[in-house]
Amino acid sequence: MFSIFKKNPLKKLTQQYNAKLEEAMLAQRKGDIRSYSMLTAEAEQIENQIKVLEKATQQ
Repeated sequence: MFSIFKKNPLKKLTQQYNAKLEEAMLAQRKGDIRSYSMLTAEAEQIENQIKVLEKATQQ
């Protein structure tokens, strides 16, 4: 009945993923390759969490 009030964790993770990729892009443009690689790694971790959630919701 109140499922419309539940937050969607997949949507939140997708927003975080896109934000990390944007931060990484900006770091790369500034020439800060170390920060770029760290932010990209964090984005990959978030992407893995998204994949796990997607598999869980499919079953």
